[in-house]
Amino acid sequence: MMNKPYVIGIAGSSGSGKTFFLKSFLNHFKSDQVTLISQDDYYIPANTKTREENRLYNFDIPTSINRADFYKDIKQLFEGQTVFREEYTFNNPDLKPQMLEIKPAPILIVEGLFIFHYTEVNELLDYRIFLDADESVALDRRLRRDLIERGYDEEDVMYKWTNHVVPSYQEYLLPHKEECDLVIINNTDDPKVIDEAANKISVELHEKNSTLNII
Repeated sequence: MMNKPYVIGIAGSSGSGKTFFLKSFLNHFKSDQVTLISQDDYYIPANTKTREENRLYNFDIPTSINRADFYKDIKQLFEGQTVFREEYTFNNPDLKPQMLEIKPAPILIVEGLFIFHYTEVNELLDYRIFLDADESVALDRRLRRDLIERGYDEEDVMYKWTNHVVPSYQEYLLPHKEECDLVIINNTDDPKVIDEAANKISVELHEKNSTLNII
């Protein structure tokens, strides 16, 4: 059994720049030093729903996630075991899901909208990062992503934003903002802002290398 990993929880509003931050952060480490497990890959499948049902279905509530499996797989990484999980493609028929191989590492990144709300997951975190952006900025990013990457139409995106995304953020994520160790406000598309934050944290972690076994 390996030593308990140093667990970093990363959450943020939709359109806050989490994906870019994660890529930047991971680039500061070798592949065997850090691993990532994402809540997004634990959505309960909704691909059997009609287009209209899919539009109305709320993916932004805690019960849309297979919470038990998410927690079980995090604990499995704690025990030094590799996790295999099929990638979730957000019901995009043009994307073929890959089988993800998530290997244990000294640093574990846990990412997702509800990671602070899920008490059993939150208790495992050693460091909490909250990414945020003004609503108008976040909506613009969400529109660009969902229209291009996920094949949604603008009416669908706006419906979900108003009825699902914003209410969920306010109820399940925003109340935890003050509990976090680091809050990053990302209202620009300047990668320097995100990269500097990622670099700062990575430097701190490399300084902990004696306890984290990071070379």
